[in-house]
Formats: sequence, structure tokens, C-alpha cells
Amino acid sequence: MNRLTFPLLKSLLVATLAVSAGVTAAEAPRAAPKADPAKGGTLYDSGDAARGLPACMSCHGAAGNSTIVANPKLAGQIEAYTHKQLVDFTTPNRQNPIMTPYSKMLTEDEKRHIAAYLATQQVKPGAAKNKDTVELGRKIYRGGIAEKGVAACASCHGATGSGIPAQYPRLSGQHQDYTYAQLDAFKNGARKNSIQMTTLAQRMSAEEMKAVSDYIAGLK
Repeated sequence: MNRLTFPLLKSLLVATLAVSAGVTAAEAPRAAPKADPAKGGTLYDSGDAARGLPACMSCHGAAGNSTIVANPKLAGQIEAYTHKQLVDFTTPNRQNPIMTPYSKMLTEDEKRHIAAYLATQQVKPGAAKNKDTVELGRKIYRGGIAEKGVAACASCHGATGSGIPAQYPRLSGQHQDYTYAQLDAFKNGARKNSIQMTTLAQRMSAEEMKAVSDYIAGLK
């Protein structure tokens, strides 16, 4: 090996490492920017007319407190859960004639901003309406239905329905009609984004689902 060989090999090695580092850096995933509740609030309240993006408020109410029983209250919902649902609406696992097109129009960052905004809002309490079934609803929520293998709702969603961040949503104060509709969607396979909820709902009767939905509305 002559005296020119070693410097040449050294130069080639340095160049190779530099190119390799450059490729690695280029392939590294972009870190998600910190969610901005202020930007999310603007989108929620006003949408984006230039893109044909409607305001979330028109269906879900001021500050996420829907007054339409078929549309969920979103105020105070766990940020990670809201973001996941906005993503899920763009997949076959949770299709909705309104939310699917809307979610597809939102960028990933916008989904995060909206979720962050809603998490900062205060949910307005609801109330159970059917005094004849509230005790059944309480038993199911707090103790489940042992003979059917239905776990207590409280075991995942908390004693007061506050949920567990990034895993299970807040339920307290939610409209009875909406909660029942989701349980029914899990039961009949229309909603497929939770194996746990599909399994549990399929073991429950319509009466049991209605009772626990009503009880949840009054949780505080």
C-alpha cells in the first residue's frame, strides 16, 4: 500500500459517513409541533371559508357544549382521545357522513390544535332523565353485569366519568341519545374503532344500554 492510499481511503470514508448522516437526517420523522389551543379555537369557531371548512361550533355548540342531543359535547374531552377520533374518521373504522369529509379536510396539525382547544373548555353538566332506570344504569356503570361478562364502565372511564388520558374518553354529562347511539353502533358493527367496546356492547340489551347512557348524563 503506497503513501497515497491511506489518505484516499480516509477521505472516502469521511464522505460516505457524511452522506449516510444526511440520509438519516432526511428520513427522520418530523416532530409534531406543540398543539396550539388558540389556533384550534379559531378553527372551531369559524372554520375556514376559503377551503370550504365549516365551523365545528355549528354542530357542537359554543366551547364544545352541544345543545343538539344527537351531537356530542366535546368540551373537556381528553385531548389525545379527540385527536384519535378525528384521525379515525378518516379510516374505515369510523365512518360518518359529516365527520369523515370534515376530518379529511383537516391537516394533522389542525386536528391537534382543535383537540387541544376542546380539552381546555369546561363541560356543562347534564342530568339523568328516567328515574325508573337510573338505578339499573348506576349498577351497570359501577359494577358491570357479571352474568354477561360486562365490565363496570367505571373501571375504564373512572368513578365520575372523567376518563383516563390517552386511553378512555371522558363520559360525564354526555347526551343520553349520543351515548346510546355509540353503544348501538359498536353493537351492530357500524363503529369499529374499539374492540373492547364492541365486545361489551354486544353483550348488552337495548334496555341496559339506554339505562347506563342516561346515568352517564348525570355524572359529575
